[in-house]
Amino acid sequence: MSRRRFRCAVAAGVVAVVGGCADGEGARPGGFAIRTGGPRPDELPSMLNGEPPFRYPADLYAQKVQGNITLRIYIDSTGAIRPESTLVAESSGYPALDSAAVAGSRDLRFTPARLRGRPMAVPIYFPVYFRHPEAAPLPGDTILQRGKR
Repeated sequence: MSRRRFRCAVAAGVVAVVGGCADGEGARPGGFAIRTGGPRPDELPSMLNGEPPFRYPADLYAQKVQGNITLRIYIDSTGAIRPESTLVAESSGYPALDSAAVAGSRDLRFTPARLRGRPMAVPIYFPVYFRHPEAAPLPGDTILQRGKR
């Protein structure tokens, strides 16, 4: 039997810019929030990844464990993630899901935010949703448009 790689349903966007990602069951829209103590960018960062880089832990997938994680990530002025600054802002309650979200975040790529045309670094809150196609929806999943393509 071949090993199957499982992906989470994850979506990313910035405010009005919403991008979707598929996990084999369909796309699930979501968004992330800009958090700065200084000036807000004129242009928001945009995720460049064609597929989400997050991998559903196989043992939790087999058990149909689901969860939401909110990561705080720092996007530098080139659009790269600074992995040393990534932290779990809101845990799923499952350390393996949280770890998979942090590990996957290292491969995220963005266009940088811009202020007056110049690239700028920004910290953001980035949601990661792990969903099993055969599990019951979690509270609040109606906003994820479960099962729609």
